[in-house]
Amino acid sequence: MKRPLETLTSPSNPLIKSLKGLERKKERQASGLFLAEGARLVGQGLANGWTPDTLVVAAAVAERAHISALMEKADAAGARVVLVPERLMSKVTHKDNAQSVIATFRQRKPALGEIKTSGEVNDIAPGSNIAALYEVRDPGNLGTIIRTLDCAGSAGLILIGTCCDPYSFEAVRASMGSIFDLPVVNASYGEFDAWRRKRGLKLAAASVNGIARHDLVQMQQDTIILMGNEQAGLPPEVEADCEDLVLIPMRGGADSLNLAQATAIMVYEAWRQRNFQ
Repeated sequence: MKRPLETLTSPSNPLIKSLKGLERKKERQASGLFLAEGARLVGQGLANGWTPDTLVVAAAVAERAHISALMEKADAAGARVVLVPERLMSKVTHKDNAQSVIATFRQRKPALGEIKTSGEVNDIAPGSNIAALYEVRDPGNLGTIIRTLDCAGSAGLILIGTCCDPYSFEAVRASMGSIFDLPVVNASYGEFDAWRRKRGLKLAAASVNGIARHDLVQMQQDTIILMGNEQAGLPPEVEADCEDLVLIPMRGGADSLNLAQATAIMVYEAWRQRNFQ
């Protein structure tokens, strides 16, 4: 380490208070930071070139080889590295079984133009699907969807309208590190619709008003998979803009699927149509 290690012991320390404050969206917006828990997630963020602000490590594990290497890497990237007793880790994360490594990273706010489509020169394979969520409200669903899209090699995710924060504790946890891999863009519906029409991208949306079965609709390339709000779905005017309204088959007593489950079915069907390439 180039700098001497700090050791904090008081829950009233300003840094500990500021980390705890990142539970609130207002504090995340004001600081531009978000919290990542666990050595694997923190290492993934560093490896992907995200900018760390602070790395907090439980003193009891600081001598372990992989933790020491993580501290060196964070320090080299300009992060403030501090040691704390185990009890303070729980204060920050509001969990009894807190991870032994926590880091804050600078948020990224990519623009729509940073999601590359198959007609543009990029390293995304032709036909890679893009997903969009209309006013999603559950951070657990959002994080799970980010993870699913990452697994399926999607080019990006667009959050339309008033959505929950992808940098919330719950969303980051549920993403299992995929927040560091997948571009997540916020846009109004008007901005989104103009962008996708200019690029000749069609919309395939899952809906209770769907006509065709989801596996019978062509989603091989230049298709955006659009999913609606957990309770209300998509408004009629948005459904009217979709080239394909599809229905995922269901039977039994349940009348709907969880949003993250339904999105996974749609995304993996689109990938299957490309022979999982």
